Amino acid sequence: MRQPELFQVEKGHIGTDESGKGDYFGPLVVAGFFLPDKQQKVLREFGVKDSKQFSDNRVRELADFIKRGYKYSLVVIGPEKYNELYNKLRNLNRILAWAHSRAIENILEEVPCSLAITDQFGDKLYVSNALMKRGRNIELIQRPKAEEDLAVAAASILARAEFLRRLYFLSQDIGMGLPKGSSPMAEEAAVKLVKLQGVQILDKVTKKHFKLTKRVLDLVKSEE
Repeated sequence: MRQPELFQVEKGHIGTDESGKGDYFGPLVVAGFFLPDKQQKVLREFGVKDSKQFSDNRVRELADFIKRGYKYSLVVIGPEKYNELYNKLRNLNRILAWAHSRAIENILEEVPCSLAITDQFGDKLYVSNALMKRGRNIELIQRPKAEEDLAVAAASILARAEFLRRLYFLSQDIGMGLPKGSSPMAEEAAVKLVKLQGVQILDKVTKKHFKLTKRVLDLVKSEE
């Protein structure tokens, strides 16, 4: 007689996505989300899709809804830790892989499942190699435009909402609004910050490896 499995695998899958990767200010956030089978219709009816299609306010509203009813994980790498990791690894994809794998592992601690889907970045082995004991027993699918999957779309909403929240509090901490993205507005804000608080402030609020940093430092120097 066959012995029952020690842990019953739950039907459903994990999706992961990140936010803040292209933002000069603020953290890098990776979210994981577990989508139980037969819940796709609920998410679809509530309007869940890739966070890039929503306003910031709508992202926050959807994130609140998702958090109330589903299992999720948030992995946040603040600017200081991010810069430390980047100086050590010299590779953004390795940082992303570590964060995505942690988000997956965190959910697997609560929900045993057999599948995770994530957006493809760099070598596919980055994430699979970063997974630990639990994660290495699941099927990992990495593909372009993974946000078309509802679990990944929900993760993108959670990640963006947390990024916005952290950016807001970072702005409060330094007493100045920090813009999203890496536009001329971000450059202007960084120049102003360096003039007010010194070049060391960039370690605390920015992703310093962006090309924007050199432009900011050149501008500050030229205006001295």
